[in-house]
Amino acid sequence: MIKGIDISHWNRVKDFFEVKASGIDFVIIKAGGSDAGFYTDPQFENYYRQAKLAGLSVGAYYFTGRNFYGSTAGIEDAKRFARIIKGKTFEYPVYVDIEMTSPAANKMEEATAAAISFCRYMESLGYFTGIYASDISGFKERLMLERLTPFTLWVARYGKKPQYVENYDIWQKSSTGKVPGIVGNVDLDVSYKDFKKIITSKHLNGFT
Repeated sequence: MIKGIDISHWNRVKDFFEVKASGIDFVIIKAGGSDAGFYTDPQFENYYRQAKLAGLSVGAYYFTGRNFYGSTAGIEDAKRFARIIKGKTFEYPVYVDIEMTSPAANKMEEATAAAISFCRYMESLGYFTGIYASDISGFKERLMLERLTPFTLWVARYGKKPQYVENYDIWQKSSTGKVPGIVGNVDLDVSYKDFKKIITSKHLNGFT
């Protein structure tokens, strides 16, 4: 079990060396998204650089918006994500974050198609790619879980382990964690897979 956190510009990280010394091994950083136009997270470059200097393993995620439906949308968002993270190395997977699509049953197939196309495009560029969503409101109510088995899953459920998603590699267990070096709350994660070993040995995520 490997301890980690995930962060964006909403988190105030004072000292990544303190974060590392506290027992945190990895950090997944928001790179950007399509939920408010198309943008790069204002702290992505800074947090990436500081986390690397502190010796933390790093992953990244892209937050999709309300129009994340169908293969074309998935590929277009993946292209934007790829431009943001180009030239960097990641010891942890890069993820598509799905939270804002409609929970309507007739939209689940389109959101699932977008997620699959996003992941396949990133894989074609040599990235180990996965999907983030909440256990119930995401994977159960917005996506067709049975079609996502080829991909690594990062599942959010607070207070107890995921119940709907049975096979996952990272569990986001809290949004109110306290970690030295960070002001205020931070998301806490647990990884059950040695992604760093897998990714570096297979020369993925920029490790050529």
